[in-house]
Amino acid sequence: MLKLTYTETGFLLELLAQSLEDWVAQRVVLALRVATSICVEPSTASFLLPDDMPDLPDLEKVVQGEGVEEISLSICDAEYVEVSMKGAWLSADPEDEEGVFVTALGDRTEFFLFKLWQEAKTSASAVRE
Repeated sequence: MLKLTYTETGFLLELLAQSLEDWVAQRVVLALRVATSICVEPSTASFLLPDDMPDLPDLEKVVQGEGVEEISLSICDAEYVEVSMKGAWLSADPEDEEGVFVTALGDRTEFFLFKLWQEAKTSASAVRE
């Protein structure tokens, strides 16, 4: 399962071994126990990856090979590829821009996405320095 946590300053991508259903159920139970609102709804999330990443063609092959319908890769512009995924959005209010998006894809697809995101993040940090 992939978990994307969106905040006002960006997002964090995590690779979790827990199933999507178990993770969402635990979050709902926690919200009930602490008496807070929670909204869970089907949604999509997107993020960008540089199109010059060496392993990007491998991700495309894995997505096609696993037949994963919950993810799509699209050329965004001359420098980036947009990764779009179907999953669930969790927040205190459905209109919130901050919250958590979770999705379950094939194991290889999740691993490749996480690896590419980490590499892109590391490259972006090196460029800023």
